[in-house]
Order: sequence, then C-alpha cells, then structure tokens
Amino acid sequence: MPVVVYPPAEDGGRRVRVGEQFVGMAYTLLDIVEFLRRAGLEDVEPEDVAGAGWVEWRDGGPRTWER
Repeated sequence: MPVVVYPPAEDGGRRVRVGEQFVGMAYTLLDIVEFLRRAGLEDVEPEDVAGAGWVEWRDGGPRTWER
C-alpha cells in the first residue's frame, strides 16, 4: 500500500496518505508509525519508515519537519 508524506505545513506538520485515504497530520516519524499501525502494519518502526522505498516523501525527506 503506497504511503505519501506531503510537504511541511506552516506549523511543521506533514499530511500523510495511506493508499487512497488521508490518515492525519504527522509531526514526527512516530506519528507516521502510528498511522501505519492503525492501517494494519503492526511491525513498523521509525527506522523502517525513514528508509522505506514504499514511502514517498514530497518536498523533503524523513528529517524535514519545518517549512
């Protein structure tokens, strides 16, 4: 299931889409891990999200949380 993390907003949060569904605003990698856990991916860790080829980071990578 594709995961898209959108560019940072003014407050540093990044919208996250899992599949066709927007699942929330992430402020850290832990937020993304929680969204993925709720989507059924139980064994995902922050390191997995940061280095996963199935996560599309738009306008900055996993360390970009400020506009």
